[in-house]
Amino acid sequence: MPPTSSNTSTDGYDIVLRLLIGVAAVVVPLSHLAWLSGNITAYLTGGGWAPYQPTTALLHPQRLWPHAGETSLLIGARIVPVLLLLALGTTAGILWARHKNRSGGRKKKITGMAKARDIEPMMAKAITDKARSLRPSLKDAKHIEARDTGILLGNLQGTKQEIRMGYEDVAVAIMAPRSGKTTSLAIPSILAAPGPVLLTSNKAAGDAFTATYDARAAVGRVWSMDPQQIAHAAREMWWNPLADAKTLDGAGRLAGHFLAASVDGSQQGDFWSKAGSNILAQLFLAAALDEGPITDVMQWLAFPADRTPLDILRDHGFTAIAAQLKGTVEGPPETRDGIYETARQYAAALLNSEIAAWVTPQKNVPEFRPSEFVTSTDTLFLLSKDGGGGASALIAACADSVMRAATAQAERAGGRLDPPMLAILDEAANVCKISDLPDLYSHLGSRGIIPITILQSYRQGQKVWGDAGMDAMWSASTVKVIGSGIDDPDFADKLSRLIGDHDVETTSTSHSESGKSTSVSMRQQRILPADEIRALPKGTALCFATGLRAAMLDLRPWYQEPGAAELSAASDRASKAITARAIAKHAPVQSDFGPAA
Repeated sequence: MPPTSSNTSTDGYDIVLRLLIGVAAVVVPLSHLAWLSGNITAYLTGGGWAPYQPTTALLHPQRLWPHAGETSLLIGARIVPVLLLLALGTTAGILWARHKNRSGGRKKKITGMAKARDIEPMMAKAITDKARSLRPSLKDAKHIEARDTGILLGNLQGTKQEIRMGYEDVAVAIMAPRSGKTTSLAIPSILAAPGPVLLTSNKAAGDAFTATYDARAAVGRVWSMDPQQIAHAAREMWWNPLADAKTLDGAGRLAGHFLAASVDGSQQGDFWSKAGSNILAQLFLAAALDEGPITDVMQWLAFPADRTPLDILRDHGFTAIAAQLKGTVEGPPETRDGIYETARQYAAALLNSEIAAWVTPQKNVPEFRPSEFVTSTDTLFLLSKDGGGGASALIAACADSVMRAATAQAERAGGRLDPPMLAILDEAANVCKISDLPDLYSHLGSRGIIPITILQSYRQGQKVWGDAGMDAMWSASTVKVIGSGIDDPDFADKLSRLIGDHDVETTSTSHSESGKSTSVSMRQQRILPADEIRALPKGTALCFATGLRAAMLDLRPWYQEPGAAELSAASDRASKAITARAIAKHAPVQSDFGPAA
């Protein structure tokens, strides 16, 4: 019982002390306001200035201002001070709330995250030294521009120290819409790229396409492949997808892009999908060997009995492939028709003459050649709508062709491209479904080919590449950038575990007959719990780099950088041009008898 009595007594003292402090916090400023307001009131009504006696002013104002009227004292020494105190308290509360929100937002320092010394290999000196060793052209340079050393990811949170990924890293960025993936990652990376740039996107106006078009046109040629007319631009290029399909492997890869664009990764193993893809591969091979347009394949799919592809394969020594094709054609009609119909659906976009024009020879239109592109400082914009089916298959096939041409050129150049090639695969899960992209990640960086695959969520990648494929890409990525908007609780918890725990000091107090005692102990606590990862504010991102502690970054959107006004003006002009072309394209046709019906 005595200890309980002691605790109760101590709690009573604490309550009384807090009450006294609270009363003082109100009475002291209120008495001073009463003295100041009373003097001002007396002065305005012709009275004199009273001596400094705030307590008297609050309790007995008539003693300080005996000649003032009762109404004047009521207003000046009672009502006005209370109103002023309420106003000051409200203002202080608002300012404190704003300060708390800012400290809890992007400026909040999180104990346990990487400090500068923990992430030194991604900072200026180390990344510059690495660039000299990776790029022979920079080996003897006295001064190297920051843009030539690596890709800017952001600043270490709360500092001005830049964090960059080197030109041997490969990255995956998982960022929700409007979390800075385009403004803070894609656009700055494209603008600073020293070599060729490849961008896939499902948008044009107000996106990376318009923001970087003029800037990239100043350093090289800009190629735009827009089969679904997202930018409504004139067709100024064509690309031959059959150029890499003169081998069975090449034809199989091309068919695989049509399969991936039409069927999710979990469904690509069924009989009809595989059979349809095999037929496409055999017909692509025949068309490539015959050096005909890819649209010949649609003619052969429409008439399975056409022996032209069989004869072409046999004439070029592919007798086994011809036998396989013959077996399918002469097999049970129900099975054959099902396989051919599946293949027709996969390649249906080639029936659209506007889409097919981008991948068939065109008079007076230059041909895009990946082998020449990878040795230039040109830019290739590949645009397709979400769910574009065969159109997105052509986008994926072109991107794949460019990366394979870059790999071949790197091997001829001694192992690496110099300058490196940047491949920004934005909306990759929608418009650039390269089936074996996770496998390519294991060696692209070592060739000077720097892919940055941007996804909206981890599950989006799983849907395209399957659990094993997405896990392989995640593991092979030497840099992972996680932005705001992570709503997957399992993935958020996974990130939380990767960030790790830290020691937290815990203080406990106990009371006994001999008095109060305090003890300090340490316990493990998550550095960044899953709920805080979900609540990451816009403008910040987590960075996971191989062999380094996880770091919190302040992103650097392009519109806050030097030269932003000029870039913004160029982007606005390009966006307005797209709008104007769209309006002109869809305007009603005029005739001598008035508008067309």
